[in-house]
Amino acid sequence: MSTNSHDSHSGNSKISKSDLWLIIACAAIIIFAYFDLSKTTVTYSNAERDVAERIQKVGAVQFRDAAKAARPGEDVYKAQCAACHASGAAGAPKFGDVAAWAPRIKNTFESLVNSALKGKGAMSAQAGGEFSDLEIARAVAYMASQAGGKFKEPEAPAPAAEEKK
Repeated sequence: MSTNSHDSHSGNSKISKSDLWLIIACAAIIIFAYFDLSKTTVTYSNAERDVAERIQKVGAVQFRDAAKAARPGEDVYKAQCAACHASGAAGAPKFGDVAAWAPRIKNTFESLVNSALKGKGAMSAQAGGEFSDLEIARAVAYMASQAGGKFKEPEAPAPAAEEKK
């Protein structure tokens, strides 16, 4: 009994439809993976994101132009304070509301400025932001004066006289 090696294989080799779809899917995955890897973006898991947030820098140094004149209280109010004080948002005393400002005006000007610089209630600390402490104090004087206070806008300190050698 002789067997022909060709007998065990039929001449009609067919690929089933499911095998064909599997081959197409694998080829598509390989092609998409190749092109997608060229545009790789870093994604973090929640744990990695938490670590990144914990080790971020906590401060920055800003250099300001000391010769630049301090802005008047009205300008600072419009740029920084009006967002809450114009409408009374988050419990802020509304601009020009004598009744809301009266208990605050009874305090010293320094205590009002201190509250603005360090923050009070829903108001975050204003110190260290875009405006200098003097400019924040001027805005406090402007707002309180519009509600019946008699605070004068603080003047910029005189430049220190240079010591003569």
